[in-house]
This record gives sequence, C-alpha cells and structure tokens, in this order.
Amino acid sequence: MYRHIVQTDKWAEVKNKYGTPAVEVDGIFYTKHKIPHTKYYYAYCPRVDPERINFENLKISLKKNNCIGLTFDVPNVLKNSPEEKVAKIIFKKYCKKSTRSEFAKANVLMDLNRAEQELFEGMHEKHRYNTRYALKNGVTIKLAQTKEDFDIFFDLFKQTAIRQKYFVRVKRYYELIWEILHPQDICHILISEYDGKALAAWMVFIYDEILYYPYGGSILENKNIFASNALGWEVIRFGKNHNCKIFDMWGAAENVDDKNDPYYGFTNFKLKFGGNHVIYMDSYDLIINKTLYSLFTLVNKIRWYLLDMGISR
Repeated sequence: MYRHIVQTDKWAEVKNKYGTPAVEVDGIFYTKHKIPHTKYYYAYCPRVDPERINFENLKISLKKNNCIGLTFDVPNVLKNSPEEKVAKIIFKKYCKKSTRSEFAKANVLMDLNRAEQELFEGMHEKHRYNTRYALKNGVTIKLAQTKEDFDIFFDLFKQTAIRQKYFVRVKRYYELIWEILHPQDICHILISEYDGKALAAWMVFIYDEILYYPYGGSILENKNIFASNALGWEVIRFGKNHNCKIFDMWGAAENVDDKNDPYYGFTNFKLKFGGNHVIYMDSYDLIINKTLYSLFTLVNKIRWYLLDMGISR
C-alpha cells in the first residue's frame, strides 16, 4: 500500500499549526493528546505502514513525551492480504489489539490507471446518466481559489453534517488545511454550481499520485439536477489530469448491505463511481504505562458508550 497522507510531514504541519503536537520518529508520525487533569498524554498514529515502525525508538519518544500509550489506528493494510500476515506478526510482538477504531475500517479505492472513457463506463449506469444530465442541463464545476470559495465549501459541508448528524470540527481546522496545503498544490476544492448557486463542494487532496476525498457537502435544493454526480466525475477527471494512480475515498461502511448503517448512503454513492470496497486490518495499541493505560481505556470506553447512546456531549 501507499504511504497515506496523514503519515506525512505535510499533515503534521497542519496538526502542529492547529495546536495538536505532531511527533516524527523515523518517518512515522503520531499526535499527542492531553489526558485531562493529569500530566500525561495519549498518542494517536493513524493509517501507518507497520513495516516502517522502529518500535524501540518509538518507545523512547513516547516516554520522552509522557505518553502512556499509542494507538495504531486502522493501519494502512488491507484485511486478508499478504501484508496483513506480516503486520499481524509485527503488532503481536509489541502490541495488543485495540478496543476501538476511530478511522474508518472500510473504504472505497478506485484504480485511475485507465483511460477516461473506460473510467466513465465503469461507473454505475445511473451515475453515468445523472452525470450527463447534470452537465447537459447547466451544472458547471468551479475550482476554488479564494477565501470566499472556501467559505462556500464549509457552509455546504456544515449543512450536510447537521443534516446527516456526523461530527465536524471547528471551521478553523479546515481553514488551516486550506491555508497550508492549497499553496503547496495538495489541497483543492471543487464546487458544483447551477444557475449561479453552489449546490455541492468537495475538498480533495493530491499527494504522491494519490487522490483523496475526505470532506464534502451539498444542499437538498435542486437535488434532481444531480450536481453531486457531476462533481464526483469531475473530481475523478481532475485527479486523472494530475497523474493520480489511485482514488482513495477516505472511508465507507464496513457492511455495504446494512441499510441501518449511518454510512450506508454515502458508501453506496461512492461505490457507484466504480471503485472497490475494501476493509482494513484491526487497530493495535502500544502500551507504555500498563496501569494508566488500563484506567484510560476503561474511562474512554465508558465515554464513547455515553456518546453513542446520545447521553453525553
């Protein structure tokens, strides 16, 4: 697998600027998070390549930074792959399996090493029809350049999050991503417009020949003009024109047939662009202070239970 963008110095720059300390150890990046009312931290390391980890140096760094443990959250290794067999051997030597994963355990990956026409024909027939319909009837795609364009994106993103009841960070977090990574030609925003009004917008990343789609939003107005379908297709073309080899759609439901899963809708939407549904290996924890780790894990488990039940905010 490729090196995920969250395991790069570019992402670490965003985290540090936002106020979440990011630490590098032999090319591996983790962030440290203060445990309230203590002098200790817990470390977080998503989408890592297990074969790149120097565990001895990592332990030294964690102790130096007063971390009681670290979660390798959803390593960038596909389930049931040859790489998973190697990764399990590595993790079982140093870690224990995590009780929870934060990053999406499933994803949609799309091979962009095909001609544009082949990519279009690989989409679900309904997506192809909707895309043609949208573009034929006046939907246009705009590449964002200004702060005002960013504000349009965030407004659509926030509206969608409220409507679909998923978590969104404060606006400043996404502003920093835009301000830091856009000038480096990594972060881009594409906006789908109809009759002079923005109907949908996606923030995408291009890094090391990988196209990522982490954030997006739309409004319900003029839903039957299919602006999001046209936008998705133009994002694929955008990545293709930037020599991307893979389209990583960031996350999906683990069970694509479970209509009760809150991620069912957008997973189905993503899959119809012609990508493959994949599942990643389990998360693992590297424990530094066993006593404090056990207490922290118990408290965190209770906290997430209350959040999932809607009892605590």
